[in-house]
Amino acid sequence: MTVTISSGVRGVVALVLLAAAACHGEPSPQTAAAASETGSPGAPQMASAPSGAVPPPGPMVVSDKDCPADFTVDDAEDNNNQVIVQGSRKGYWYTFVDKAGTSISPPAGTKFLMSPGGARDSKFAARMMGKVSSAGDPLFAGMGFSFTNPKGPYDASAYTGVSFYAKVGPGGAKAVRLKVPDIDTDPDGKKCTECFNDFGADLTLTEQWKKYTVPFAAMKQMEGWGSPAPSSIDKSKLFGLQWQVVAQGVSYDVWVDDVQFTGCP
Repeated sequence: MTVTISSGVRGVVALVLLAAAACHGEPSPQTAAAASETGSPGAPQMASAPSGAVPPPGPMVVSDKDCPADFTVDDAEDNNNQVIVQGSRKGYWYTFVDKAGTSISPPAGTKFLMSPGGARDSKFAARMMGKVSSAGDPLFAGMGFSFTNPKGPYDASAYTGVSFYAKVGPGGAKAVRLKVPDIDTDPDGKKCTECFNDFGADLTLTEQWKKYTVPFAAMKQMEGWGSPAPSSIDKSKLFGLQWQVVAQGVSYDVWVDDVQFTGCP
């Protein structure tokens, strides 16, 4: 089953609004640069946008078909903590967590480990599990990756959005937010004064692997906080992708696999 997310069909896929306060104070992610570089180098570089211009985010609805190999960011099949190395993409997976007692595995600040049992009968997938604290503010736990290493802005202007397979383990929290840090929301962009309100989408996952396709044009910031508050994501300067859980007191077991950009002919 495939779920395509756009502003017109959020209710259909049962998107849920997570508490905005839970994202305040989110720490900068740490990466474990211990994996060997593997993958398919040599993919074409994305063309840079004109100086000072922000590329339009693209269509509100995009195709969910699988794109060629150079559109794949990571499929986890090399069983290491680095995305597939091609073009300028060579970042690392990581986890991050609040300071209020929330637990997370793999532990934040350590080398990220893939887990056996990926989507579509593949061998491996990214997975985070733990329990959100029952008290404290802010509360959050997440996993993600940077596009580049060292961390820096990545030009995704040639693409229309992202797709990935995801599920939750039995009994795990189903409300997960996809976050896409960009030049306006990530502290490393040196523009935000109230950071971490990344563009993204609120998802309701299931216990079965499903494909989720999220156009850049459908990504929104959470309401009521964050500075600056641009009208759309700057896809010419993205830092990575993240999946985050914030609900107080919940146990979570989130799986992600086959992360791609969308927009192939």
